[in-house]
Amino acid sequence: MALASPQQRLADFLRSLPFSVAELPSETCLVGGAVRDALLQRQSQYIDFDFVLPERAVETAREISQRYKAGFVVLDPERHIARVVFPQGTLDFAQQEGKTLETDLYRRDYRANAIAYHIRSNHLIDPLEGLLDLDNRVLRMVAAENLADDPLRLLRAYRQAAQLGFSIDGTTRAKLREFAPLIEKVAAERVQHELNYLLEHAAGDRWLAAAYEDGILSYWLTNLSQQGIKHLQQIQPVWQQLVSQFPAFQENPRWLYLAKLACLVGRTSTDAQQSILNLKYSRQELRSITLIVDMLPKLLAIADQPMTLREQYLFFVSIKDCFPITAIVAQANGLAFSQLEPLLQRYFDPTDQVAHPQPLVTGKDLIEQLNLKPSPQIGALLIEIQVAHIEGKIHTPDEAIQWGRSHLSQ
Repeated sequence: MALASPQQRLADFLRSLPFSVAELPSETCLVGGAVRDALLQRQSQYIDFDFVLPERAVETAREISQRYKAGFVVLDPERHIARVVFPQGTLDFAQQEGKTLETDLYRRDYRANAIAYHIRSNHLIDPLEGLLDLDNRVLRMVAAENLADDPLRLLRAYRQAAQLGFSIDGTTRAKLREFAPLIEKVAAERVQHELNYLLEHAAGDRWLAAAYEDGILSYWLTNLSQQGIKHLQQIQPVWQQLVSQFPAFQENPRWLYLAKLACLVGRTSTDAQQSILNLKYSRQELRSITLIVDMLPKLLAIADQPMTLREQYLFFVSIKDCFPITAIVAQANGLAFSQLEPLLQRYFDPTDQVAHPQPLVTGKDLIEQLNLKPSPQIGALLIEIQVAHIEGKIHTPDEAIQWGRSHLSQ
């Protein structure tokens, strides 16, 4: 069976749209990542198409949204860009920049993204030899000034290299290094989006290391060091080992993402907090990352001195659900799996009283039966009772009350 031509692949690709492309104006072209991905035969469950029209881009988008009862939003009124939102994904309609489509393509970031497909004539438009770059699996810039115009394109090069399995052309990479200081002009949310993709992608570690080497990350991750990059590159093999031993890791891929992020933010909770806030991460991510970084030295210390039961209990009380993530980072920092394994066994055993304590008594019980007044003393006594419980000194609520009475008298 003959292989489908590039044009046939694109025509097939467009059949996934929730409407007929025959309804589009005759000069409409599909451009950018959708063309690139179709030519590379990359499949996606989510539609993300970009159309360029010589005129009436916003009006066309509005008409389609009304006809199919889809969402509609004008993204950039000055540049005439609008979005139509279907359950299957989004369609962006933009008016071409310049008098011709070729002028528009010459303003794009990388040549592999500067290929257009004229839908009505079933014709590829490739003035910058983007097809050649697809064949060679390389990212080459269209023009240096295009990168300077939108410095997020600098970081996007590393993301796309990871995403596509491409290399970055040497001349292009030299220009990325030269323009690296411009990244500070980009909004934090946009930087975070690209950074997250690199953290979540299996090939992202290599390209995060390259971006660090090229100075792309230094403004937004001021506390990132070569040591942090070294630990980052150990996360993936550590993850694979942990997945083979504890299936819960496989079920929680976000642990992997957070472990990698924790490697990039510095060695202290103050440094981590600064980086996470700068990049506008969520409050939950701020809490998790700062806790991981703060508790990591205590976990690493078991290499020299194992924790007592009391220390283990207090450690689990403090670290809560961030323990598996901290365990990944600790092993990437050199802690042996054999030293982590007993703690992991406890954490993944829901009946373990050290990692998941079930109190024999409550603070209210202590107040009522020991005639105590509410005070910090109650919390401290509950901790001591729980420690006595996990050490096997008491087993029942009555024994807990008696033990508490005796402890207070001493």
